[in-house]
Amino acid sequence: MKIISYNVNGIRAALKKGFIDWLIAANPDVVCIQETKAHKEQLDLSLFEAAGYKYNYWFSAQKKGYSSVALLCKTKPNHVEYGTGIDYMDFEGRNIRADFDDVSVMSMYLPSGTNAERLDFKFKYMDDILIYLSELKKSIPNLIVCGDYNICHEEIDIHNPKMKGVSGFLPEERQWLSAFTKSGFIDSFRHLNPTTQQFSWWSYRANSRANNKGWRLDYAMTTTAMEKRLKRAVILTEAVHSDHCPILLEID
Repeated sequence: MKIISYNVNGIRAALKKGFIDWLIAANPDVVCIQETKAHKEQLDLSLFEAAGYKYNYWFSAQKKGYSSVALLCKTKPNHVEYGTGIDYMDFEGRNIRADFDDVSVMSMYLPSGTNAERLDFKFKYMDDILIYLSELKKSIPNLIVCGDYNICHEEIDIHNPKMKGVSGFLPEERQWLSAFTKSGFIDSFRHLNPTTQQFSWWSYRANSRANNKGWRLDYAMTTTAMEKRLKRAVILTEAVHSDHCPILLEID
């Protein structure tokens, strides 16, 4: 099974940049999308169906043009869960999950802390989602939580480790990600690539991508029960439809 996670920074903009041709070439079984910035009715779903993703599911923020997540699936899931049931998260369209026979895949878009108010919101989300996922994996032991976590975990995950005062690399955020993995999740990329420095997001400023001054913000976290099924985890830096690039996980 091949799973891709991609913060597209606006699916309509990505479509204009060749997203569908790239999707057909990449040919994953499941695609977790974050930051679609669109409602389902604003999209031509036949584009995704023609690419092989007859089963596509969209969970959007109440506010148009904001946040929102989606799943593109080649085979029909047994069940799709829209949101978490936690109202303030669901108002912003941040979680959607597809349950298959022997694995469940979630697309998650963790908030960014762009200012003091949003940083408080981010910390609240972090606390509540950790509790939610810790409970969820008791009933769904084979769980993959893909998405934009908006946090670099270790110094190897950021081009400039001195940026400790910036949201996304705050000590408290990094400690939370450590607690997340200690709660029973594996960072699949770091697990399979322990010494590789690669990034998945670059600022649009100062020619950051060309200079590879990036951050690794996107993760495919799996429950520890899935450790022996992890085959390959890579960051697809050649895809340029967004300020993020996609990440890929292959499992048995």
